[in-house]
Amino acid sequence: MPSKAAAELRELTDDQLIERADSAKEELFNLRFQLATGQLDNSSSIKKVRHEIARIATVMRQRDIEATHASTHARATTPGTEPGTEKDQ
Repeated sequence: MPSKAAAELRELTDDQLIERADSAKEELFNLRFQLATGQLDNSSSIKKVRHEIARIATVMRQRDIEATHASTHARATTPGTEPGTEKDQ
């Protein structure tokens, strides 16, 4: 069963996903900096942000695969574009 967070991410546009990924990466950088300086109170927040970045990357990759599959499928179903059906000139 997909998580609610992943379902929420799938509703976002590509630009919103990129924006969210950038902000999560910036947050991870800040958390690591706080960890190094001894200011981080809750070290589990690093893991949560890393998982959020992974979820975003997964949704983006799924969209890439779907787009590639759709374009490949569209080309394969167009008459005359299948391998071996080229006409001699």
